[in-house]
Amino acid sequence: MARCSLRADNLCFGPRCPSATRSSFLPSSFGARWSSRLASKSGAKFRVFSSIKERQGVKESERPKGVNPGGAGGLRVDGLEKAEVVSGFEGALGEEREGGGEVGLNWRWPPWKNLPQRYKLIGTTSLAFVICNMDKVNLSIAIIPMSHQFGWNSSVAGLVQSSFFWGYALSQLPGGWLAKIFGGREVLKFGVLVWSLSTALVPVLAGFMPGLVLSRILVGIGEGVSPSAATDLIARSIPLEERSRAVAFVFGGLSVGSVTGLLLAPPLIQNFGWESVFYIFGLLGIGWFAGFQLIKEESEGSTASRSISRSEDISTNNSITSSLGDLAGNLKDVPWKAFFENQAVQAMIYVHFCGSWGHYTCLSWLPTYFSEELDLNLTEAAWVSILPPLASVFVTGVASQFADNLIANGVEITKVRKICQTIAFLSPAVCMTLSSIDLGLAPWEVVGILTGGLALSSFALSGLYCTHQDMSPEYASILLGITNTVGAVPGIVGVALTGYLLDSTHSWS
Repeated sequence: MARCSLRADNLCFGPRCPSATRSSFLPSSFGARWSSRLASKSGAKFRVFSSIKERQGVKESERPKGVNPGGAGGLRVDGLEKAEVVSGFEGALGEEREGGGEVGLNWRWPPWKNLPQRYKLIGTTSLAFVICNMDKVNLSIAIIPMSHQFGWNSSVAGLVQSSFFWGYALSQLPGGWLAKIFGGREVLKFGVLVWSLSTALVPVLAGFMPGLVLSRILVGIGEGVSPSAATDLIARSIPLEERSRAVAFVFGGLSVGSVTGLLLAPPLIQNFGWESVFYIFGLLGIGWFAGFQLIKEESEGSTASRSISRSEDISTNNSITSSLGDLAGNLKDVPWKAFFENQAVQAMIYVHFCGSWGHYTCLSWLPTYFSEELDLNLTEAAWVSILPPLASVFVTGVASQFADNLIANGVEITKVRKICQTIAFLSPAVCMTLSSIDLGLAPWEVVGILTGGLALSSFALSGLYCTHQDMSPEYASILLGITNTVGAVPGIVGVALTGYLLDSTHSWS
């Protein structure tokens, strides 16, 4: 049976349409249910396939006002930004199969299919950051049984954990530059694959120290390009009034990843050995990489995909067509001297260094601290270590809404960022000082103080981490690469120094 595409010239709503026209494409029982719904939505865009070969015409004068014929068998309603043949009908009514004469049901699946492009990108990027911190904290738990198995002292354990940050520091600037040239999505995809494969190799290389250190450096390189890639993606896709929430949602995935990793690692280690953590977490990243290909293809096929925050859009096709000379030219175009002479950039570098010292040291050593100082077993220490990142998830949502509301109410953007960063610094500074002084506090009180201080440090996601995009959307990824390079140094120095101080003083204070 022939199939025809219903267009504006054979479809209308209104009293002047002949009854034959309205009844020719919908059964009476179906039309009664849907006609009012269709008529009430002035922005509806739809495509209907019919088994009727003939089409009844409607004269130009009889067309409803404001409705014009669209391309590809659809309608275009005046007031839409673009003519798009995507239909509300298409979610409830399917295309007629060849040889069939009935209209079939085609429910919208997956449920995120019709989400705006920027939401899909932010969601998948946040999920990548969840996996990112799962692969970062897994060693902080596994280091305890690994130290017992291989006979490592605190200094060696600190060296192993700090090797991640060697790669993390090295990849910051290259990551920012590559994100600007090839686009954040391509760089993020590459980073996830590198760190996931390297994570899965840790058990194989654990008995060979240089190989183990190299694998952790590669994990650091993969994760090191991801913040710049995400910053580039947000700067391109998210408008200013949504940016604090977007940054909080994406980088908040780090806290969710810490919680998830600390929850899953102990039972996996106890039931399947410490090696299982690295294998399973590595496979999760590889699975994300495979799934991201499907989402990317669907997104690129959508006519709704467009940049919101700035007009220029650097195509990912540059990864194929750009020559080495072009890449070198792009690198020279970056105003490096202006960046390093700018006082605001200098302040951001210093802020990033200070914030990272406390964050990376606590991320690496909190489970060991709770295990030794509070005399907890592996599972209990991991559960207590969950509390700071879990509280951070809540604080992140509050901080982002707080910042966006201030901006919406006319408060100067720079002042908002400074307020948030002040909270992010003073809170953990006071709490960590209190926990290091012998005040005769009960263990649970020390845990509560540390949890509160580290959670409030998440205000930095609405302070420092938004400032790169506020200053320059075009060079946001490179600015983050600059500050994150210096911010990775505490991961190298601070984490290793903590192990050395423990061996030297036998005190956590």
